[in-house]
Amino acid sequence: MAVRARAALAAVEGEDAAAAALPVCRHLDAAIATARTRLPAVADAFAAVAPLLTWRAKPGGDAEFAVGHANALIVGPGGPGRSDMLRLGASLVAPGITYPDHQHPPEELYLVLSPGEWWQSTRDWHPPGIGGMVHHVPDVMHAMRAAPDAPLLTIWCLWTGP
Repeated sequence: MAVRARAALAAVEGEDAAAAALPVCRHLDAAIATARTRLPAVADAFAAVAPLLTWRAKPGGDAEFAVGHANALIVGPGGPGRSDMLRLGASLVAPGITYPDHQHPPEELYLVLSPGEWWQSTRDWHPPGIGGMVHHVPDVMHAMRAAPDAPLLTIWCLWTGP
């Protein structure tokens, strides 16, 4: 998937997007600072793009989840970049918040930028570590959670092409 995604990213076209933040975005600077400890080039690139992003909450979950997370598209519908092959985005989860179990048809790959844990129906909770990768095959049930004392920031890619 990473090889296909890299090729698709080379063909991304730009478009205008309206930037917007949510309350959880107060944790973004701390998460980026943590990412810089292990992935300085990625953190700096993300920090440059972050002001262009429109952060949205995923519907569902409890009241804490509603205000304790946000997702933003970097490439895809409503994001500053456009591609018919993939969606590239970011998720920010406040300390102590769990992004609930969910599944979707597209294959997914995460690059972990700060502390957190992932769960799959085929694997127990595990910390991939900063710079770790997490792969979800199509339709596998999965979830993620932030550490109790640090926000979780991750960049993800959903393969939507053939």
